[in-house]
Amino acid sequence: MLRLIGKRLLLLIPTLFGLSILLFLWVRALPGGPATALLGDKATPEAVAAVNKAYGFDRPILEQYFVYMSKILTGDFGRSILTNRPVLEEFAARFPATLELSIFAIIFAVVVGIPLGYWAARNVGKWQDHLAVLFSLFGVVIPVFFLAFLLKWVFAVELGWLPTDGRQDPRIDATHYTNFYIWDGISTGEFDAAWDAFLHLILPGVALGTIPLAIIARITRAAVLEVQNADYVRTAQAKGLAPRLIRSRFVIRNSMLPVITTMGLQLGLLISGAVLTETVFAFNGIGSFLWGAIFNLDFPVLQGFIIFIALIYSIINLIVDVSYGLIDPRVRVS
Repeated sequence: MLRLIGKRLLLLIPTLFGLSILLFLWVRALPGGPATALLGDKATPEAVAAVNKAYGFDRPILEQYFVYMSKILTGDFGRSILTNRPVLEEFAARFPATLELSIFAIIFAVVVGIPLGYWAARNVGKWQDHLAVLFSLFGVVIPVFFLAFLLKWVFAVELGWLPTDGRQDPRIDATHYTNFYIWDGISTGEFDAAWDAFLHLILPGVALGTIPLAIIARITRAAVLEVQNADYVRTAQAKGLAPRLIRSRFVIRNSMLPVITTMGLQLGLLISGAVLTETVFAFNGIGSFLWGAIFNLDFPVLQGFIIFIALIYSIINLIVDVSYGLIDPRVRVS
């Protein structure tokens, strides 16, 4: 297992190195150069020259790359053009919000999706199966922004059951030392603040988690159907093992491997794809910050975000590989 972890960590080096080259070339391949793309076609030559000098675009290309790499290796991703703050500080301030939302969404997707998929597989061909498949299809095809607006209008505006926007009621004087609002509230004994933060997570979390829920349900259904028809399950049934024991020891456990892979991929997608959901609910996370960076061509933020997401995916893949080894002994042996 340690060798597996070591190999995965070593693979990070060429991955991030190749990604850094692509990002470096992408910025410099913008039409008219990065300075012209930032200032617009009507910018004066003096203004373009000033931007090129400020960001080092007037230096030799190899020197630019070495400076760029040395800054990345020291955690310096530059300063945001919009806020004039270091990109790493902006991410550190906003990442807890996105991670908290993504964790809520993936928990919602797993808690509902796995039982739904298993229920469909146990009743294959019956109305329960058709209902679960129809729900999964609905969850995949509905646009996230439409579902977000629909949930907000029904449960926040019309019924008034849940908050409409933000991460917490501004009238609550809460202590935020990690920016994970629920954890901050629980750890400081401010349970009313933690509960309010949880309520603010429900609508965006459900909207963001619906697509992963549908995908996890479909993967679970397919995996359970495949495993319960396997030879070793039939052998266990022929030996007279209790159906509950067969389901827990053989069917459910062995059908979890593709589900775990899906969970890892979906968590990475949630973190990187929360832009629309955070924008609809005014959720001050990385997604809403990225939305402004895209429209204003804030390339230091865009570069930092892509590298950041690559690291997140690498960590998630490592966790998935380790989970494989814990569930399936054959992975540990190989």
